[in-house]
Amino acid sequence: MIHAKYNDLFGKTALITGGQGFLGKALCEEYASQGVNLVILDKAAEDLDFTLKLRNKGVEIEFYQVDFESNESRKKAIENVSKYLQTLDILINNAAYVASAQDVGWAVSFENQSLESWNKALEVNLTTPFQLVQGFVGLLRLSSSPTIINVGSIYGSQGPNWGLYSGTEMGNPAGYAASKGGLIQLTRWLATTLSPEIRVNCVSPGGIYRNQHQDFVDRYIRNTPLNRMASEAEIVSSILFLSSSAAKYITGQDILVDGGWGVW
Repeated sequence: MIHAKYNDLFGKTALITGGQGFLGKALCEEYASQGVNLVILDKAAEDLDFTLKLRNKGVEIEFYQVDFESNESRKKAIENVSKYLQTLDILINNAAYVASAQDVGWAVSFENQSLESWNKALEVNLTTPFQLVQGFVGLLRLSSSPTIINVGSIYGSQGPNWGLYSGTEMGNPAGYAASKGGLIQLTRWLATTLSPEIRVNCVSPGGIYRNQHQDFVDRYIRNTPLNRMASEAEIVSSILFLSSSAAKYITGQDILVDGGWGVW
């Protein structure tokens, strides 16, 4: 839970993609606690207990199941949301294709990474934000202080340290890095294109602790000045800040929330 209170967010509406994932749920809970109404887009079916928990905070919740790999599914979501909303204040492009170690052609050696997994990463991590911004830009312009926040990654601007993954089933696919790098540059492009009405920024998390292989965790923290991995709340707080009036003179930035990882 974030302790800072941004009173200027109360009563606004935020659309969050991937709202039922690890970071997505943390974002939804925090924005609901700030009095922000939510539109949640996720590939999974609605978690009714979770949406009820959010509604109990006194905010409006609208959920749409979306296949982010499908152009038609994304278009349908844009149409449905546009019918539901009168205006949109905050758009958070959080959904990401990360797959798992068991998926063929993903967390494997470069020679074995598949074109299919590469294309899925680009479709979800880069094409989806482009299409959603394009589809919702009209609603955003109806807001008095619209903002877009993309969720990138340290691997969108830095190469992987392969020693971290030795002896684990974890990996660092080229498609993930390339799509996140593209999202960071799309952030800059949108910031200059949609200014001065709409601010556009990116938050690029470092490693978030989620019970990863202990060898990976130990190696990761040894390579991080703050000597630990991040929590979900520490990523959420940066996104929350960028969506508030406290950041009203910040646009076109990629904020690395990485415990100093990129310094070394």
